Amino acid sequence: MQLRGGFALDSEGVLNFRGRTLRCALLLGVTLTIGGCALAPLSGPTSAAIGDASREGFDQSSIAVIDVSNDIARRLVEHGRPQMFADVLGEGQPVGTVIGKGDTLDISIWEAPPATLFGSGGGDSRVTSSASTARGTSLPEQMVDEGGRVVIPFVGSLAVVGLTPKQVEQQIVSRLAGKAHQPQALVRLTGNANRTVTVVGEVTNSSRVPLSPRGERLLDVLASVGGTRQQVTKTTVQITRDGTVASMPMEAVIRDPRQNIRLQPGDVVTALFQPFSFTALGATGRNEEVLFEASGLTLSQALGRAAGLQDARANAKGVFLFRLEDPAALAGLQVPVGPPTPDGKIPVIYRINLRDPRTLFVAQSFPIRDRDVLYVTNAPIADVQKFVNVIYSSILPIATAATVSP
Repeated sequence: MQLRGGFALDSEGVLNFRGRTLRCALLLGVTLTIGGCALAPLSGPTSAAIGDASREGFDQSSIAVIDVSNDIARRLVEHGRPQMFADVLGEGQPVGTVIGKGDTLDISIWEAPPATLFGSGGGDSRVTSSASTARGTSLPEQMVDEGGRVVIPFVGSLAVVGLTPKQVEQQIVSRLAGKAHQPQALVRLTGNANRTVTVVGEVTNSSRVPLSPRGERLLDVLASVGGTRQQVTKTTVQITRDGTVASMPMEAVIRDPRQNIRLQPGDVVTALFQPFSFTALGATGRNEEVLFEASGLTLSQALGRAAGLQDARANAKGVFLFRLEDPAALAGLQVPVGPPTPDGKIPVIYRINLRDPRTLFVAQSFPIRDRDVLYVTNAPIADVQKFVNVIYSSILPIATAATVSP
């Protein structure tokens, strides 16, 4: 059989070139044809292989493959809506002057003359108004003990926890009645150990910040310790209060004044550096881990940061997002799910068809999560081209050798 270009097949199926025999049986060509797909290099699974992940049935070996739509995007946005400090913790109230354990009190007592209960010649010049009218005595600072009490001469042990300084004054005067001549008392709260907030994490100076009746807010307290050390866009603020933990991007707190809540005694404020990231693989412009801000990222932004799709090889209908999803986000969807991970997450593959122009609108709201994997498959024609290159690279050396041989 005569072929073009000087090639011919003899009766034994041996390829000849211009009279020269190339010891390459047709069997080699058949073998290459059958194994060409296996020989062609691939950057990952094909669209068909990923689609097969959900065809194992509703058992533990299957993985949910979900087509991205407007309804799915809305569901994920609603489920992933960040916690709001104002909703979880409330606005809060300014701290009052209620006395607590560990607080220190400055107590002064006055007596009308002739005053002998606290010493006729005693008294502190700072609190003595006039020798002819009244004499005051300033006691050493008293610390409220673990039992919530302080001890005052001639008054005895006095329970003060939960009381205001004014109420303590009234109790002192009541107990001195009949002992001192027209007693008067002044109580000041000088050290408020129980009205503090602990600030730690990525801040300039970690410390305990005292609260006052002014009602310090979150940003006030952060400013008092020198602010955060990281960029605002990459910082998450966490507040722990009575076993409740709430987190928000600091940028969101700055944008929404409602989230700049009043802090309460005992709160722990932690500034966290959150370098969230996703990984771009396959036929994208860049294959790498891409960092993004704590305030979040959408699918369209993620594609842009990955330099888009490669025109020469990308399959616009075969864009996939691999995620370990919260099971609550899939509630009500009839999709096969595999075994959960140790932290309770479910493996999910979201399929995106960028050939559909409506998908570009959906991509503007579809949220990217930390540690997502964005994978773009090769177009079928690209795989064919790879197969042709494999065949060409196998035949060309043989043909070249036959051409130069005598």
